[in-house]
Amino acid sequence: MRLGERLVLAGLVGEDDVQRALSLQRQTGGRIGSILIRMGALSEDALLGVLVEHSGLLLMASAQMPAPSDVFVFMAQLPVRLEWLLDNNLLLWESDGDLHVLAKDLNDSRVVDLLAYTFPDREPRRYLARTQDIDNLVGQVRRENAVSELFRDDSQTLKSLIEEAPVVELVNNLLAQAVDSGASDIHVEPEETRFTVRMRVDGVLHTRMVQPYERYPAVGSRIKLIAGLDIAEKRLPQDGRITLRLSGKDMDIRVSTAPGVFGESIVMRLLPKNREELSLGGLGFESDHLEMLRQWLAFPNGIVLVTGPTGSGKSTTLYAALGEMRDGSNKLITVEDPVEYQVPGVTQIQAHAEIGYTFSRALRAILRQDPDTIMIGEIRDLDTAQIAIQSALTGHLVLSTLHTNDAASAFTRLVDMGLEPFLVAASVRGVQAQRLVRKLCEHCAEPDELPVLPAEWRALGRDASGSWKRACGCAHCHGTGYRGRMGIYEMIPLSGALQQLVNRQAPLHEMKALIKKQGHRGLLEDGLIKASRGLTSIEEVMRVAYVEQDSE
Repeated sequence: MRLGERLVLAGLVGEDDVQRALSLQRQTGGRIGSILIRMGALSEDALLGVLVEHSGLLLMASAQMPAPSDVFVFMAQLPVRLEWLLDNNLLLWESDGDLHVLAKDLNDSRVVDLLAYTFPDREPRRYLARTQDIDNLVGQVRRENAVSELFRDDSQTLKSLIEEAPVVELVNNLLAQAVDSGASDIHVEPEETRFTVRMRVDGVLHTRMVQPYERYPAVGSRIKLIAGLDIAEKRLPQDGRITLRLSGKDMDIRVSTAPGVFGESIVMRLLPKNREELSLGGLGFESDHLEMLRQWLAFPNGIVLVTGPTGSGKSTTLYAALGEMRDGSNKLITVEDPVEYQVPGVTQIQAHAEIGYTFSRALRAILRQDPDTIMIGEIRDLDTAQIAIQSALTGHLVLSTLHTNDAASAFTRLVDMGLEPFLVAASVRGVQAQRLVRKLCEHCAEPDELPVLPAEWRALGRDASGSWKRACGCAHCHGTGYRGRMGIYEMIPLSGALQQLVNRQAPLHEMKALIKKQGHRGLLEDGLIKASRGLTSIEEVMRVAYVEQDSE
């Protein structure tokens, strides 16, 4: 069976992807696997898994790579020029009397002939490895020999360097890896002698690649080029966007650069265009919280706020709410910057502050579009807040987000922006605070012994019984013990007593005391309920929620 057929059979690529790759192969040559990676059709990790079965070769993991000094000492003694070997990405070394060979293409005729000529009486052990690991080792061997021809050639401009196949392949493979891992962000961070690539998976950053600094200018400029940024501008921050098909998924990638001491820090936010249908029931709401939120969404007017820090899932909650409200009988309009996901049946408007089309200007236009429900991506300033209040008071339901640590702080934040307290009290229907906690991996989570629980658990009137579990770590969760995330929530309806406190601008601690007296759960209590069911661990809940609780 051919490699392309194996990949299709494994469900890693489509038949149309293979046909396009074969067409490119006829035009430019090269291996079909490398062409598919360059196209962004699949990641190298997925390809290597099939190649091991297809070729019968051994796979060398990053942790198993040999020491650069061992490779250099052995290769420097060979009758072939070291520079030629490195230029052809061929690495050889000895260990325990065995000869080992690592190359990007072990079937290359030059590699086969060289091995047969140089080692006629020895059968080397051949290995497959990730391209980035081979490139990294080649770079380290070059430094051992004080030679780095590719990056010291002054006649080769940066513009031509970033169009070369190794750089294009590295960047595309990086993006495909992130999609396969379910990463939400990619961080490219230059340091003095190297640059590091980290990916945020389930809210936690993991280091995925460390490369010599000499490669950074080409990699950084390649990312800026495909994001439509000015590659010559390195002193000012820039924002761009990439639209690509990666690992069979259409992705929007937001790119942000910021100048640092050793170069520009680059952060890419990955947003799938076609997201699976969101539902409020699948976001981790407890039944009482879900019922309360649905009551808020049924109000004919008023403001419903979702609060929390960046990356706490606020937009996802609002998109799920819009999906549930979309029944064909009402007009739903959003104004966002940027529009993260397309929701069928909802009119979504992209704000463009650089041309003067701000949130407030877009909102004024929206009010002439006869909306029933308006979703504002974020209330950032007084002008936007005032229009949101006016919209709520004139018969529209307004959904929006706000950056605060907890639900009660939303009221003081709106007043601090410059809104009159009585307008806030009259228009806000409810405030929801939320965080995301990692879910325990279902393959390796183990029952936990009876935990020591904080006083907040006893305040709920519960004992220590429950299905408490702890994180362990396995291949399915990459050793973290967690896979996926879910929300923990605090829901505060605006009661008459709370309205009075907002009206007289009562201190925050008075509002929180009233909220606790009324029996509303905080983030920590809600998280502990989920931990008692074995959905997450106590350590994860405390990591995410206890900081806010302790600060009170």
